[in-house]
Amino acid sequence: MSGIQYVTKETLEQMRAELQRMKTVERPAAARAIAEAREKGDLRENAEYDAAKEAQGILEAKIAQLDGQVATARIVDASTIDTSKVSILTKVKVTNLNTKKQVTYQIVSEAESDLKSGKISSTSPIGKGLLGKQVGDVAEVTVPAGVIKFKVEDITI
Repeated sequence: MSGIQYVTKETLEQMRAELQRMKTVERPAAARAIAEAREKGDLRENAEYDAAKEAQGILEAKIAQLDGQVATARIVDASTIDTSKVSILTKVKVTNLNTKKQVTYQIVSEAESDLKSGKISSTSPIGKGLLGKQVGDVAEVTVPAGVIKFKVEDITI
């Protein structure tokens, strides 16, 4: 994952806490599991050793990925957000012109996205289509199912 990631202060703290937990709790546990499996004999036919090494590799990959995300994260302060246009951390109320349904999305970073709670990533097709739009603008978003038109009704924090 490359590029700057805009997150709230709370999300960055959660990411740092998860990274710390992985490094201080999970990494030593993986090393202990490998040591225990190594003591059980011949490494060529030791499935437990192979599984422990694989688990350690997966953990190290997760640590590296999260380390990269924390390094490229930038904190966005909600008090400095301009609500005249859709941007990161704004809540945008839109009307789907195809179905006439209204929905409210909050534009967030990939790390914070959660569609069930109405948070969509700024890098998703809908997020990209809405960024920079103002109240009254119509965003045409190309999604796998076709083109959806959203009319921006309101922008808040």
